Amino acid sequence: MAWSLFVHSVKDIAREIVAREGGYVNDLDDPGGATNFGVTIGTMRRLGLDLTGDGQVSVADVKRLTRADAERIFLDHYYKRPGVARLPEVVQASVFDMYVNAGSNAVRILQRVLGAFGRPVSVDGGIGPITARTSHQVFASAPAHFVDAYGIARRNYYYKLGDRRAASRKYARRRDGGKGGWITRAEEFIAPKYHFSDAEHAQRVSSWG
Repeated sequence: MAWSLFVHSVKDIAREIVAREGGYVNDLDDPGGATNFGVTIGTMRRLGLDLTGDGQVSVADVKRLTRADAERIFLDHYYKRPGVARLPEVVQASVFDMYVNAGSNAVRILQRVLGAFGRPVSVDGGIGPITARTSHQVFASAPAHFVDAYGIARRNYYYKLGDRRAASRKYARRRDGGKGGWITRAEEFIAPKYHFSDAEHAQRVSSWG
């Protein structure tokens, strides 16, 4: 069951994202650096979130971030500010979740999907009036496929990151070879019939060694 079909408000979505992201981590293989509840130190610096009041945004501020802080940041800066609400409601959860994970690349993926449906738009990472209007047009013309197409494109994006960057492969493939968190995350927004089987996943990552 696609998670997006059973979430009733953007606040619920934010809570689910925070729950999925977990608490403080500082993975050297993650380009985002120190992260708490999915909020990176880079995001906190960009927003000027000096929670310790010492005049700088450091790892100490990341550690002090609360779950409620993270939910507010996601709602304000990853849902409201990018204009996700302008998109068809059925795809908002997936785009919002992806925006938290990949920033404006979430919108670029959407814009490429629109082009694949024969409605090309500029791939600029912004939800302007043309992207918003075209999204509604594509959804109206293919309501049974639009959300899955976006979710599948998300999954492809993650695999391609692994193709390009060996250090990122652990997020797409577990140590035992199974689907990593990135892939299972994307497939939560895809109908089960389009999920990769274990064999299909293994084939997709076979070149990674």
